[in-house]
Amino acid sequence: MLEHCSANASHSATRALVRSAVKDDSKKVHYREKIKGYMDRAEQIKDHLNKVKEEGKYHEQIKITEDATGFSYETLFKPYIKEGLAEVWVEDPYIRHVHQLYNFLRFCEMLLKAKCNVKKIHLLTSQDEDSSSQQVSALAEIKQSLQTQNVCLDIKYSSTIHDREIRFDNGWIIKIGRGLDYFKKPKGRFSIGYCDYDLRQCHETTVDVFHTKHTKNM
Repeated sequence: MLEHCSANASHSATRALVRSAVKDDSKKVHYREKIKGYMDRAEQIKDHLNKVKEEGKYHEQIKITEDATGFSYETLFKPYIKEGLAEVWVEDPYIRHVHQLYNFLRFCEMLLKAKCNVKKIHLLTSQDEDSSSQQVSALAEIKQSLQTQNVCLDIKYSSTIHDREIRFDNGWIIKIGRGLDYFKKPKGRFSIGYCDYDLRQCHETTVDVFHTKHTKNM
């Protein structure tokens, strides 16, 4: 009797293990199918984005709210800077006053630090009628400094320029409503955000990001 009970218990335990194994296997199959579905979906989205970019229909909009932080040039432009990037065009009518000239310098420094190989930067801006000598002198100094980094800065002036946009030769186009001048003046020289622009408050503006196969020459 004891042997019979023991055998029944053994069979029950075996059947339980088999059922458990079957359940585990079915769960594994279920999770594998879900994971495969997610991966297939991600691949479809990637293919769709590539197709949209190839057709020049890609458009992303970023809203920067009043007093927002976390929008340094590094943070904003990093997703669009790739290793093959070699040439950049900047159209901004307001690279004239001291803080705007520093903004442009900071943008150039960001490009030098990024994982790319920028060799030429084109700047199209308007000339400051009140203090053009300061503007010309500052841009000449930036140009000379960039040359020491093997980067050529091409500077042109326009009296009719109004739109603001930045183009990369990898096809990305970034249009910022306020151009590079979207940071607020810091509250003091020793206040948070004076040095780290991710902590600097911003003016409200909109950033429109496009992609095209054809990069316009200035």
